[in-house]
Amino acid sequence: MVLKRQMLAIQDVYVPVTRRQTLDRQKVDALAECILIKGQEAPILVRPDGNRFVLVEGLHRLEACKALGETTVAAYLVQARNH
Repeated sequence: MVLKRQMLAIQDVYVPVTRRQTLDRQKVDALAECILIKGQEAPILVRPDGNRFVLVEGLHRLEACKALGETTVAAYLVQARNH
C-alpha cells in the first residue's frame, strides 16, 4: 500500500483527549526548531471522520506546526482498524 502525502488544514484535525494528555512542551519546542530549519520531514497520520480528520500519530509535530503559526500540516490518510 502506498500512502499519499497531502496537506490538511490544521483546524480540521481533531486530537482525542487521551492523546492530548501525552503532550510534552519540550518536545514541541525542539520539533518547532527543527521544522524551522528543515521543514516538516515526517507527515502526521490521520484517519477520516466525516468532515474532519482524527489524529492517529504525530501530536508533537502537529503542535509544533501550530506553534510556528502554520495553518496546514503534511499528513498521510490511514484507515481505522476493525476490531
